[in-house]
Amino acid sequence: MFGCIVAGRLVQTDAQQVANDKFVFNLPDYENVNHVVVFMLGTVPFPAGMGGAVYFSFPDPNVGQVWQLLGFITNEKPSAIFKISGLKAGEGGAHPFGMMAAPQAPSVAQVGVSVESLDQLAQQTPVSSAAVSTMDSFTQFTQKMLESLYNFTSSFALSQAQMTPNPSEMFVPASSILKWYENFQRRMAQNPNFWKT
Repeated sequence: MFGCIVAGRLVQTDAQQVANDKFVFNLPDYENVNHVVVFMLGTVPFPAGMGGAVYFSFPDPNVGQVWQLLGFITNEKPSAIFKISGLKAGEGGAHPFGMMAAPQAPSVAQVGVSVESLDQLAQQTPVSSAAVSTMDSFTQFTQKMLESLYNFTSSFALSQAQMTPNPSEMFVPASSILKWYENFQRRMAQNPNFWKT
């Protein structure tokens, strides 16, 4: 029903069902993980009016297991990325996982999915440090593409004294690429869909 990707290196689709409406994934070596992605596999949708609250639990030597609400997934929003590297011990709150047995290894954390009503999900407040950038993936891609183009072309930069004349090759001044890069970024910030017109 669910899957979990840990920082792009480990894909898990074998959630452990710990109750009729609760599932957990073990995350080994969680101290070296920045983000997790939780997603629906597409084989079994949530029942009508239901979604999944996503929790993170890491072992806290002072209080045992601490569960923190990261956010949720639904049939309409079947995946989510959560930042777990900024979570702090002792910031846990109410959670539906009770006093589950914690993993024995001290560097193993857990991601839990609790199937709950959409009304109940709407009333819950996730920990703020788990939020991931709200910038859409197209804008992120565009900015990375711009940076990549600028960095790539800059790696070939030569001063005029270093250039040898070659009549079959055109040269573009680095200042032109930089000006284009800055203009494109400014226009994207003003209207991410400007390029459609």
